[in-house]
Amino acid sequence: MEYGLVLRWLVLYGVLAALGRPLAARLFSTLPGRGVGLSLPTALAVLGITVYWLGHLAFTPLTLAAAVAVLAGLALLAGLDRDAFADRRLELADGVRPGREWRAAAAVFVVAFALLLAVRAVDPAVYPVGGEKFLDFGLLKSLDRTTRLPPQDMWFAGEPVAYYYGGHLLTATLADLTGTAPRYAYNLSLAGFYATLVTAAYGLAGAIARERAESWRLAGLAAAFFVGLASNLVTASRLLVGALPAPLRADVAGVVAARTRYSTDAVLAGLDSFSYWTASRVIPGTINEFPLFGWLNGDLHAHMMGTPFLLLGAALAFALYRTPAADLRRRRVLAFVAVPILAGFQAVVDTWSFPSLFGLLFLALALGRAEPWSVLSARVARWRAARDADPATAELEHLAGALAVAGVAGALGGLLALPFLLGAAGGRSVALLPAAERSSLPALLLVHGAFVVVFFAYLLDRLSVDRVLAPLVGLVALGVLALTADLAVALVVGPLLIFGWAACRTDRPVGFETVLIVAGAGLVGLVELVYVRELAGPLRMNTVFKTYAQVWVLWGVAAGVALPAFVRWPGGVSVPGTRSRWLRAGLAVVVVLATVPYAGLALSAHFDGAAEPTLEATRFVERERPEEARAIAYVDGLSGQPTLLSAPATSRYPGPERDSPAPPGMYGWQSSPAASLTGVPTVAGWHHEVGYRGREPYLTRVRAVDDAYTGPPERTVAVLERYGVDYVWVGPAERERYGEVSFTDVSGVTPVFENEAVTIYRVDSAELGVA
Repeated sequence: MEYGLVLRWLVLYGVLAALGRPLAARLFSTLPGRGVGLSLPTALAVLGITVYWLGHLAFTPLTLAAAVAVLAGLALLAGLDRDAFADRRLELADGVRPGREWRAAAAVFVVAFALLLAVRAVDPAVYPVGGEKFLDFGLLKSLDRTTRLPPQDMWFAGEPVAYYYGGHLLTATLADLTGTAPRYAYNLSLAGFYATLVTAAYGLAGAIARERAESWRLAGLAAAFFVGLASNLVTASRLLVGALPAPLRADVAGVVAARTRYSTDAVLAGLDSFSYWTASRVIPGTINEFPLFGWLNGDLHAHMMGTPFLLLGAALAFALYRTPAADLRRRRVLAFVAVPILAGFQAVVDTWSFPSLFGLLFLALALGRAEPWSVLSARVARWRAARDADPATAELEHLAGALAVAGVAGALGGLLALPFLLGAAGGRSVALLPAAERSSLPALLLVHGAFVVVFFAYLLDRLSVDRVLAPLVGLVALGVLALTADLAVALVVGPLLIFGWAACRTDRPVGFETVLIVAGAGLVGLVELVYVRELAGPLRMNTVFKTYAQVWVLWGVAAGVALPAFVRWPGGVSVPGTRSRWLRAGLAVVVVLATVPYAGLALSAHFDGAAEPTLEATRFVERERPEEARAIAYVDGLSGQPTLLSAPATSRYPGPERDSPAPPGMYGWQSSPAASLTGVPTVAGWHHEVGYRGREPYLTRVRAVDDAYTGPPERTVAVLERYGVDYVWVGPAERERYGEVSFTDVSGVTPVFENEAVTIYRVDSAELGVA
């Protein structure tokens, strides 16, 4: 394997974490541990933000050097002890010096990085089947070619990319800083994002646990497990159903199959039919991924790369939650500077989680003790303190203040993200979800059941009987709602919202983990009521997909804190009574055992019969498509971003028949391979562009491409001129779609590469015409 590259990337990550340490220590000075585990995402955010904005002027080595200089300069300013500097002494500020906590976080990163590298090394290929690897690798190659941001869209030549590409930009930046080719950077970056996420979960959970003198190492490791290795209950449930008596087994399988995407036979199938894929498709019409599935599948995709920065935003919210009311300057910097700047970049990394950062900010203020209005106006805060409002009114005003602060912060973040959002995919709207499309209770429990059990036990443990009785009224109302409105989610997350809110706003011994519980519960409930109407997927598929990715990491951190705290209550002292202690420990064991079988089976199957390890993402092309590989290498060797003409990757032919099937379709080898593997843009690539541009703009190009290959010479010339085509690709997909292709009647179109599989023509615009 390419061990030299691995070492180079590890060194770079270490340097970035060292530069991020003083910044994290300053940002999270009110947190126990001062941002342990958050140094790397902090550094990556600063680096990415700087490269993104400077890259609109020029995306060159000078841009990267400037970004590194900005990061190093900020680290120097944050890391030096100001009092010592005033006395002309150079000393590190408190919390910046490395210690055992920092080394522990580094060890977690290295272990997670090594695990994911091993996973990718035996399956490094960017296959187009079963994911978005052609999209992700194409974006990376486009960034490798461009000299200015945004890069040109490799599937819509002549137009800037309309997809969130911030994570790919970070990958390209790290690749340039280490001198790594994209074909290796793809998998190295995947491992880096995974390790950054797991380490951030470890650090954030440890800080939350330490706030109440819990075992912070245990909490951190538990969060790392839930975020990095745990799965939903699908695999454990199949094992459980298989162990039931035969008659009962069939009945249970039928009930599960009736309310999920599985058939009865699939539920009853034994371990011999195990597939890592199955557990990610539970709720009909949706995708229900969890982190381990995503990284096993190997897409370098936005919903995965955005998760470390979502946890960074959660840590900023926790810092605000912990900052005393008197420290208005810090509270305002966190709310109106740090969060909006991070959100502005998060919109480019993963637009779906952009609003969630402000939701976390809102909850940190709404569920915190400090007066939220003071962040906006000290005068309003003083007025509220002076008046004698009843508890209900005071609580509503407290909520309104949190909403006002989040609204202002959201407006600031929106302004920073506006240049990207204006150029991103449009035509989206929020719609109400029909009742018939809502998730069933069994399906919800299969996806979220492990977390829900932990949180129910934890919250009920901390609410005394008198405090539970009042929320029970709301609980009964939720039950009625679930039965009459076909809203099963009310039974799953409703109690978490009610009990979590009640615990936070009273004197119960809970902390920021409960804020994360409420945040995740709110997101799960939200996608059962509304969805984003778009062309990228049927109904709410994409909404649930991208939202659940956020829920898992928020709840994974919360579970890491809650489960150990539930077993040991309070302050590390075991619960009185042997029976109670064993029951608590038994629950923890059951939850872990229920969420770990998937990892064992999936990783075992993944490594079974593994070939010689490599991190080269495109080696499979030469092995499986040698003739086409040479043609792709020719295109890859072209300088800049010339325009390519190739068959559109759509499964529908927009000609006179309108709906008749036509090759090559999407998610196959012949789906725009030259553009996707080189970053050289084609006129009309994957059908995904319908979601980015709209149906008619994409289909207009598809019709034009079809005309160029099959129409009269005049039409071919017109299309080549209109789209500034420099090269024409004729390979298996083009022959399958159009039959034999010839340009003998067109002058200025000359073969420059030819073998048994592919002919590449160069277009000379000066000589282009009808022969």
